[in-house]
Amino acid sequence: MESIEKIWREHYQHPTVWERTFPPLSMGEMVTSSALAHPDAPMIDFMGRRFSYGTMFGQIRRIACGLQAMGVQKGDRVGLYLPNTPHYVAAYYGALIAGAIVVNFSPLYTAAELEHQVEDSGTKILFTLSAKALLPTALEVLEHSSLEKLVVGSVAEMLPPVKSLLFRLFKASESVPLPDDPRVLRYDRLIANAGDCTVPSIDPERDIALLQYTGGTTGTPKGAMLTHQNLTANARQAQAIDPHANEEDRIIAVLPFFHVFANTCTLNRTVINGGEMVMLPRFDAAQVLAAVQRVKATSLPGVPTMFQALLDHPAIRNIDFSSLRACISGGAPLPLEVRQRFEAATGAKLIEGYGLTETSPIVCSNPYEGLNKTGTVGQPVPGTRVKLVDREDPTRPPPPGEPGELLFAGPQIMKGYWNRPDADADVFIGDFIRTGDVGEIDEDGYVRIVDRLKDMIAVGGFKVFPSQVEAVLYHHPMVKEALVIGIPDRYRGEQPKAFVTLAEDAEIDGAALKDWLNPQLGKHERVCEVEVRLNLPRTLVGKLSRKELVAEERAKAAARAAEAGTAA
Repeated sequence: MESIEKIWREHYQHPTVWERTFPPLSMGEMVTSSALAHPDAPMIDFMGRRFSYGTMFGQIRRIACGLQAMGVQKGDRVGLYLPNTPHYVAAYYGALIAGAIVVNFSPLYTAAELEHQVEDSGTKILFTLSAKALLPTALEVLEHSSLEKLVVGSVAEMLPPVKSLLFRLFKASESVPLPDDPRVLRYDRLIANAGDCTVPSIDPERDIALLQYTGGTTGTPKGAMLTHQNLTANARQAQAIDPHANEEDRIIAVLPFFHVFANTCTLNRTVINGGEMVMLPRFDAAQVLAAVQRVKATSLPGVPTMFQALLDHPAIRNIDFSSLRACISGGAPLPLEVRQRFEAATGAKLIEGYGLTETSPIVCSNPYEGLNKTGTVGQPVPGTRVKLVDREDPTRPPPPGEPGELLFAGPQIMKGYWNRPDADADVFIGDFIRTGDVGEIDEDGYVRIVDRLKDMIAVGGFKVFPSQVEAVLYHHPMVKEALVIGIPDRYRGEQPKAFVTLAEDAEIDGAALKDWLNPQLGKHERVCEVEVRLNLPRTLVGKLSRKELVAEERAKAAARAAEAGTAA
């Protein structure tokens, strides 16, 4: 351990020192400081309409006061069921200044998934939009859960005047009228106040800022409790490893803010730096490329799926990337081919990092400048300690020369899981958190992920838990047994595939089961295939086993790759 830390002290590749401390800082103090430092600087570019730090901070304050007027007290949970629009930024920081705990909800959630997490978190108020893809689901949850109120905005109110008019005229079919219900409040009415109220004091190291749901090291979603200090420290860690942090900063904000990767690397890191977020509500390769050129973007965080889609789009040949300095890839392993092709096409560095929801999320990153090691996730970010433990017994180190489970400690490590002390006991070893990932640390202090202990599937940066998809399959009367695994996918990294055995005399095939299953799942959970088998593999004690299926599918993928190489 000491020899590894000596490498980071003496041969640290990031433009700072490894042993750094980060004084306590609340999220409210962070955004207030940036707004006061440069009130006229642009904070958001949304579809061509720009919002300054001063303008957005006024809205943030009015949301904080509006929430207090609705009865929100320190520690109450306020949910965000929103895509990337200015509403998210205002509601996020406004709720935090009001002393509330923000709960992020994916717009891809089904009503059942949203209801479960609303109940688990005790969310009282939910922000959403009047979009057809969101409001009906939110209203259904309002009727069948303990949720007390909805705050509903519209995309049109944040667009430039001409675009807003066109949206109202031609896209009315994409919106849903608000019901006459006292529990449903329009966003513009919530912020109809002077923004002058007394906000509670925050203890950054103790008070929770964000409940971010994750499967952790098991397949059951749990709320990771991220404190104000966890989030601001990780934003400062991200800033510290960027050699261009004090230069012109325009970041393409297309990664969804509800995801912890974007929450830190796009939102908080840009705000603490006083930069501009060029916001896109959803990923569309053509729109992203056009935005890079229109605003002369300096940074583009993404997942490997995004960078592959940009490479596949014909417009990439016509884009001027000269302003783009670096792009951060996370959420899933970055294929070497994608990195090399993207760097050749754009001239920008594509840098791979690593983290977990429980770590806010960044713990490691390859350097922007210097040794960028293929196949590694780089060195730990400043203030972060790393160690390896035996895969079978985490109380001891791994055998010499063998990889081990990765553990991390630092100011970005979560406080624990919401209402799950049993789960905390499974993941914490002193100050260190277990990752469930097996890795090694090389002679240069770079971390390499070599395997993972958990069965979680990484689909384009989203996490899919096989047990949840299997649970839906078991609802079909003809399904006897079910296993779901991740199989390699060139575009998304992995995609779920299901294997089932059928009840006796069942008359259904895999295609029909897939058609039945996928409409019940979130978009990223949908399986590419349901394969019917006579038997599924089992362990020696008779438990269904995914390991053999994973090996089979990897062998098939390797054989296809070999055939393609021979043909070429």
